[in-house]
Amino acid sequence: MTSTDTQEEQHTSRRRRTLWWLAGTAALGVVAVVAAAAALAERPADPAPRPKAASVTIERGTLEGSHTVPGVLDYAGPRNVAAGLNGIVTAVREPGDRVTAGDELLRIDDTRVSLMHGALPAWRDFEPGITAGQDVRQLQESLGALGYFAGAPDGDYGARTVAAVRAWQSATGQQKTGRIELGRVVFLPADARIASVETSVGERVGAASPALIVTGRDRLVTADLKLGDQRLGVPGAAVTIALPAGGRTTGVLSRVGQPTERQNNGRTSTVVPIEIELDRAEDADGVDRANVTLRIPAERREDVLSVPVEALLALSGDEFGVEVLAKDGTTSRLPVTTGLFAGGRVEISGDGVREGLRVVVPER
Repeated sequence: MTSTDTQEEQHTSRRRRTLWWLAGTAALGVVAVVAAAAALAERPADPAPRPKAASVTIERGTLEGSHTVPGVLDYAGPRNVAAGLNGIVTAVREPGDRVTAGDELLRIDDTRVSLMHGALPAWRDFEPGITAGQDVRQLQESLGALGYFAGAPDGDYGARTVAAVRAWQSATGQQKTGRIELGRVVFLPADARIASVETSVGERVGAASPALIVTGRDRLVTADLKLGDQRLGVPGAAVTIALPAGGRTTGVLSRVGQPTERQNNGRTSTVVPIEIELDRAEDADGVDRANVTLRIPAERREDVLSVPVEALLALSGDEFGVEVLAKDGTTSRLPVTTGLFAGGRVEISGDGVREGLRVVVPER
């Protein structure tokens, strides 16, 4: 064998070894790719992302429930005012007018009918010689407030009263007689507002004919409690009042009446009437008469543990729990017993429930 043959045989041997190495490397690559693909196929899918959550602590404090009741906002103390005299109505006030002591309410045969302050209705002519009485005293008090009667009211229709009446008559364009005919003065406990007019100019009326409906100037909310809810009628209770157009104000439950029968759509029910005085009358400015919604305090629980209602979890059946958040970020479910629901919170109790424990709530 020549040296040339030997060199060519060695070269061929090296090529064969190179091809075998490349083939082996390629095979290993394929195996690696297949193995990687199989591993990816067997790898579990990422879990669905959990809803974002926040946490709050279990708090100790007072929970107070409330009861919703429909009511009516109006002016206080409506009462009827008769014409007081026989004749033709020649002038009358307008609805919404406000009147005070000494003001004119209407005119009969062009004779003035005036408002004075007093709890006792007029029942006789005021003139010299009548016996002393409370009706005279309240007339003196009104005339004194107007600046016409001097000295302390004594209920005696004597010279001082005659002089005061004459001065008032002169100032208001009346005949200065010093006497007041029955029907020319209407006594009301305080200043008033004309709620409605029950007559009209030109109408012939009798002394007892309806003329006006007046109210006090104070605002008042009236409502009816169902008989089964009469425990809510606690004088002095603070009440929240939802006004028309989204406004809110507060008031105090000032009066609880006796159970009363009401007719509604042909059905009779027994209710307990209540009245609520507004804390700030100006909150109702611009609202004449309107339907409102009252929130009256109901059950109250002091020194209880509570969480926001959204922290509750339904565990099984009628069982509830909360999700407790540990310092390391892990969570566990803790069964609880629920109590009062009020103001968006719920009273909870049970083994392991304590103040300051952090629980999960949905993130807003």
